[in-house]
Amino acid sequence: MLKKYPIIKKTLKWTLISSTSLLVILIIFGIWFVSLLPREEMKARFKTIETSSIDSIPYVSENVLSKRGKILAVVTSSNTMGNSGKSTGYELTELSRAYYVFKANGFDVDIASPLGGKPPVVIDDDDMGEFDYAFLNDTIAQYKTSHTIAMNAVVAEEYQAIFFVGGKGAMFDFPDNKAIQSIIRNYYQSGKVIGAVCHGPAALVNVTLDNGRPLIENKKVSGFTNNEELLLIPDAKSIFPFLLQDKLAAQGAKFNEGPMYLENISHDKNLITGQNPWSTWLLAETMIKQLGYTPKYRGITGEENAVKVLKVYENYGSEKAKALIETMASEENTPMSREFIASHSVIAVMQGDVGRFFGLVRLVSYAKSKSKN
Repeated sequence: MLKKYPIIKKTLKWTLISSTSLLVILIIFGIWFVSLLPREEMKARFKTIETSSIDSIPYVSENVLSKRGKILAVVTSSNTMGNSGKSTGYELTELSRAYYVFKANGFDVDIASPLGGKPPVVIDDDDMGEFDYAFLNDTIAQYKTSHTIAMNAVVAEEYQAIFFVGGKGAMFDFPDNKAIQSIIRNYYQSGKVIGAVCHGPAALVNVTLDNGRPLIENKKVSGFTNNEELLLIPDAKSIFPFLLQDKLAAQGAKFNEGPMYLENISHDKNLITGQNPWSTWLLAETMIKQLGYTPKYRGITGEENAVKVLKVYENYGSEKAKALIETMASEENTPMSREFIASHSVIAVMQGDVGRFFGLVRLVSYAKSKSKN
């Protein structure tokens, strides 16, 4: 039949050739892209951190500070996202990293949840690091996460600060919990420190002060943004009771939105909030400062340095970002995670920003050229 229609036959032929060529190009590009990542280093690192323990982390185990008090960390008890059937829980990395910052700076940490007992946890292997694996291997920390204190049994006077861990489940059981509202109101009005990261600020949305005004009214606040939420869960509006950014703004907060999936915190007196999981380190150390102490020195992680590079790229362009990479490469013991920058190139594809994708890939390539690994 195609003999009668040579134009169709020719079109099909060139379509097949074009499709095959595109596939070959994509495969070659994929192989090259993967070659930019420090695969052997990544394998060695993960082999090490899977067996890491608190004793192997000098930041926590050495130069131990005298006890300064206690901080309460609060995690969600929700194991599903509403009626969607999608599983959820608290984010392990948001708890573990803050937990050890608090411990290293002289504070014991108790863990509570709305229902008490053993709450559900979300463990993302791609985000796991040394501190996170140490937390999983820490018998005391694991006991506390398996036997959390029910919020209505918390003795508020025992703690100098409270920290609300993120995880999408927080959107469902934090906002209307009366015990959470009570402790936040009392802590804020008495000057005690309140911290919350990612979806953790959902704990703040329905808190009313004694003067009848919303706690977050006219406060500078950060939390997981609409853009971050909707990119990962396009139907988030139908799954969650609200979008966190919208709800915080509706309560009168001055919402501070930073670049997607990069470190960003807001510090308004004794209220400290962070935009996403990558804000946890800075938020926890800012809480220590607000408590009146200089945070103990902590070696910056490769992921944090990659965040710095991406922030410079976002604000000042590729040449400034390359200059920062070169500076980091010239310094001893200054890790920089190429895979984290590469992950942001994938986010650019998800957003349909082809130019940004190739710009970030070039940045990863440049970082590899300057790396000793």
